[in-house]
Amino acid sequence: MPDITWEDPYCGEGASCFRLGTDADGNAYISLAGDEETYLTDSREALRALILGIKAGEADHLL
Repeated sequence: MPDITWEDPYCGEGASCFRLGTDADGNAYISLAGDEETYLTDSREALRALILGIKAGEADHLL
């Protein structure tokens, strides 16, 4: 398992809370808060675009 540094959870208006993380190799991670053992990984740019879309209300149905 990579050495992931997790940020504080982000919770929307509903019960969907997620965490973002990064590692020393430049990878980004996203997981549901409380389940950091199960995560998706991609480039920082790809996950940043996803999170910006979620925060803008464009993709909140994905969570």
